[in-house]
Amino acid sequence: MLTAIQLTAGKPLPLGANLTKTGCNFVIHAPHAESVELCLYDVDEQLQSVIPMPAKSGKVWHCHIEGVCAGQYYAYRTRGRNQTELGMRFDPEKLLIDPYARKLSRPVNWDYEQYQNDSEQMIPKSVVTRDEFDWQGIDKPDIPASELILYEAHVKGLTMQHPDVPKNIRGTYLGVCSQPIIKHLKKLGVNAIQLLPVFAYMPEPYITEKGLTNYWGYNPINYFSPEPRYSLNDAIMEFKTMVRTLHEAGIEVILDVVYNHTAEGGEQGQTISFKGFDNIAFYLFETNEHGAINFHHYSNNSGCGNSVDASHPYTMRLVMDSLRYWVEEMGVDGFRFDLAASLGRDPHEYSSFSGFFRTLRQDPVLQGAKLIAEPWDIGHGGYRLGQFPSHWHECNDKYRDNVRGFWRGDKGLTSDFATRLLGSRDVFKKGHRSVHSSVNFITYHDGFTLHDLVTYQERHNEANGEQNRDGHGHNVSHNYGVEGETRRPAIVKLREQQKRNLFATLLLSQGIPHILGGDELSRTQKGNNNAYCQDNDISWFSWKLNERKKDFLAFCQFVIQMRKESRLLSDLNLEDDNYYNHHNVTKVGWFRPDGRTKVVDDWHDHDNQAFAVELKGDGQLNEHWLLLFNASDHDVNFNLPSLSEGSQWRLQLDTRYQKIKEIPSISVREQFLQSMKSISVFRRRKI
Repeated sequence: MLTAIQLTAGKPLPLGANLTKTGCNFVIHAPHAESVELCLYDVDEQLQSVIPMPAKSGKVWHCHIEGVCAGQYYAYRTRGRNQTELGMRFDPEKLLIDPYARKLSRPVNWDYEQYQNDSEQMIPKSVVTRDEFDWQGIDKPDIPASELILYEAHVKGLTMQHPDVPKNIRGTYLGVCSQPIIKHLKKLGVNAIQLLPVFAYMPEPYITEKGLTNYWGYNPINYFSPEPRYSLNDAIMEFKTMVRTLHEAGIEVILDVVYNHTAEGGEQGQTISFKGFDNIAFYLFETNEHGAINFHHYSNNSGCGNSVDASHPYTMRLVMDSLRYWVEEMGVDGFRFDLAASLGRDPHEYSSFSGFFRTLRQDPVLQGAKLIAEPWDIGHGGYRLGQFPSHWHECNDKYRDNVRGFWRGDKGLTSDFATRLLGSRDVFKKGHRSVHSSVNFITYHDGFTLHDLVTYQERHNEANGEQNRDGHGHNVSHNYGVEGETRRPAIVKLREQQKRNLFATLLLSQGIPHILGGDELSRTQKGNNNAYCQDNDISWFSWKLNERKKDFLAFCQFVIQMRKESRLLSDLNLEDDNYYNHHNVTKVGWFRPDGRTKVVDDWHDHDNQAFAVELKGDGQLNEHWLLLFNASDHDVNFNLPSLSEGSQWRLQLDTRYQKIKEIPSISVREQFLQSMKSISVFRRRKI
């Protein structure tokens, strides 16, 4: 409790609340404000003091207060013009969260009554923190891209229903790093967990007023504070404990980050933080044909009401400071950028040489972090797959659609499917991009789960309260005769086989495999392909596994292990690709079922749904594989490529079999009858 305020001007850097030897230095960017008030609160959020910031240097206000310690609650109020036509939204009745706050006193929840007039009761307080944590000498795993296997999960949904996770930590950061979860991840074989957003966020007012919530968390209100909903007591310490424990297990932590918009919305949105300090700098606005800015129309490249202007020096600095903080202080290994094309707008048109990309590339802290782009937004010219800087990885939706369509039985996709299999080099050009540039995925958080992909023809989003109008209508899915769950054996058998085909394809493809967490458990969302507002068992993982689900989990573990034990299946370097100065392949052969080498006309054969690919390692890599794919509705007899005397093709994997142990240990030399809609994988063995 502060008994007397000893106030000095302090220093204008760094931004935020930073402890000194004798107190705390407070700095806030608010260049157009006429005055700024620092409000200090006790731990019960009762107001202690209102302190007019005494000093302004350029665009920042600052002061130093003696005796302030870690744990001090604070917030701001700004005074100035409230002229929306000029972009000014100063309102002293709106209590503001420090954009550089490292911690919030509680979650941000929309409350109409509390927001009206003075918003003090609704707004959580920023918390002064001290960056200290015992990392116990545990280093980051630093996993090469060629070995990376991503596992996407939600902090809460991952553990809420796990029977072996202690009840008090289910749905928390500590739950993610609990031993039952680590044991599962290690046995599955993944080595990086990609967490849905963990930045402090506020569910949208319209969602809240419907009695739902923004479960996914794609509505940030602060870029530094970990979401307090996922903690017991101290979000920072518990988040760091999670990272340290995962690192100790050899698992990297990738954060899904949302720097493209905030929870403040557009013209009719709320003033909670950024709008109240520098609305003009932080957000992007529409312009007319003469280039004049219309401050009543926020650009909406995100579809969420506003777009952050990452090209503005202040905003770019804030985003860069945030990224460095999560790497240096919070220990994470990389980021998946939501609607990343927005960050490349400079300010309105996308460029792979934008100021943000150039700044990020030269940053000594971030140049080692893994960077994954969702390479689009909904604005003009927003689809940019393959157009990010060469050191980025990109979520490849062409991979998703081609692989889904091929296994669904769509005709004319064999050529595209083969291209996706070997790294989508039509998108990520040889010599310019690594073969690991493509983040291959079949399912993501936004869309059907793998089980629902083979169970539902149409979306079933009625629980979202939007008359099933929300969510994507282009799912490239199939129900195989019955919409939804069924006990009909033939349909269940085919669905399970298709799940094995899709999952095996993902792990047999060049690029970084992205697994939607829970797919290995046959998780269902009951046909909901947009479960962003479902904080319940629609979204939470179910850990109750029947025999069929256990078989599929064992299959997933087996296929991941097969990839990890092979260099060719995960890191294929071709002779005609000079991105690296070496190659590890002497032969990549494409064959028709009759054994003849495929020619151009074969690839353009609309009815061609079966082919083989042979991968032969060089002298330093003693690997020789043969992969057979048959997406047709009938069995196909393959003439296999010939081998030298004393060698045979040994069957390693066949997706026609439900149980891994049922796959026969057979060797063949000349012919093999490939089952309909299946994959068979052979490896050369000496007799």
